[in-house]
Amino acid sequence: MTLRSCHSVVLAAGLGTRMKSDLPKVMHPVGGLPIVGHVLKVLGQTGSSRLSVVTGPGMPELEELVGDLAPEARCFVQTDRLGTAHAALAAEEALENVTDDVLVLFGDTPLVTAATVEKVRGALAGGADVVVLGFETDTPFGYGRLLMDDGRLVAIREEKDASDSERKITFCNSGIMGFAGEKALGILQAIGNDNAKGEYYLTDAVEVANAKGLKVVAVAGTEAETQGINTRAQLTACEADFQASRREQILESGVTLLAPETVFFAHDTVIEPDVIIEQNVVFGPGVTVRSGAQIRAFSHLEGADVGNGAVVGPYARLRPGTVLGKDVRVGNFVEAKNAVFGDGAKANHLSYVGDARVGEASNIGAGTITCNYDGFLKHHTDIGAGTFVGSNSTLVAPVTLGDGAFVAAGSVITRDVAGDAMAFGRTRQQSKDGMAKVLRDKLKKAKDQKS
Repeated sequence: MTLRSCHSVVLAAGLGTRMKSDLPKVMHPVGGLPIVGHVLKVLGQTGSSRLSVVTGPGMPELEELVGDLAPEARCFVQTDRLGTAHAALAAEEALENVTDDVLVLFGDTPLVTAATVEKVRGALAGGADVVVLGFETDTPFGYGRLLMDDGRLVAIREEKDASDSERKITFCNSGIMGFAGEKALGILQAIGNDNAKGEYYLTDAVEVANAKGLKVVAVAGTEAETQGINTRAQLTACEADFQASRREQILESGVTLLAPETVFFAHDTVIEPDVIIEQNVVFGPGVTVRSGAQIRAFSHLEGADVGNGAVVGPYARLRPGTVLGKDVRVGNFVEAKNAVFGDGAKANHLSYVGDARVGEASNIGAGTITCNYDGFLKHHTDIGAGTFVGSNSTLVAPVTLGDGAFVAAGSVITRDVAGDAMAFGRTRQQSKDGMAKVLRDKLKKAKDQKS
């Protein structure tokens, strides 16, 4: 990519009425990231130095999301929905005095790739004044057809206006367009609304530019990456395509997936080579898994960092803030949240470790709970290196267990335990002969009286 500047305008004012949701359409997630976030991410990767996002009226949550995902972006409101060109001109102020590239994209096309966006920018750098991204399809019905003449894009013909011969064309419009910066605003402003709906259509930019004698071309992407989302079914289909692509990428990177179709990744999942992932594993956002680790079946990870050689699961849950060191074992039905495990630490089964540090080579017995929440505040548990916590123990935070400490099974620990000390936090066992029968008889009599 050249050092040309780029101003991208993302059209995101759609209500998503057909999705039957109060949430703006582009805020629905694909791969754990809102749809519009994928578009903004790709634009960042392809050198967009300025970003404008066109929203609809009454969408403060979308504007807030854009601010979080792309703080440099500026939001503009399309007060009246009068077509796609009208939407692009909502950002008219930002398009003044642009000298290099202008891209106009839809906020509901999350699978468009950086390589394809660079094709559009490459055509602009090569001297085109208007570039339309198209795609080939076996099912062109409903799409605008790209009418080509000796390498020049003559027009975009909508399905309802196309002739029989034009309907046979399989090269279709994706909706993504690029403009030479110094000409972009003039082209958009020249688009009229002489049509049945009285709206301003971005596709008319092609004929406007041709009438001005400008160079208009088309470049090709793929149908899969240019698919838009208007319904829940299309959202589901897009998610499936996203997951299929990520699985292929991860397999090619040297990762073993025992049942790829059952593993789900987020947009930012990082899996290093020589990791083994078993069946029915879900990765939420913010997960990194280091080389040599194994994620066993039916585990769910989000916001976690899994160290080299660590084993997670089966049936484990790692929540945000969890960091596993080298060769850590987090086993079946263990949940960890905001917990750091030192190298070689183990919590093999049936435990909850939250807001805690577990030192190197420590062992957390089955049924252990760190009681981190008092109903108002979260508190920290610090477990030293080489510490043994017996099964069914309750550690009431804030509390510290020193290096080499030993906690007897069934203990409730409310005070710090020194290094190499042994702690018992349970009452002395008592047995009362015959008392079980007395209790049963008493309970049975009470039940009989009620009935």
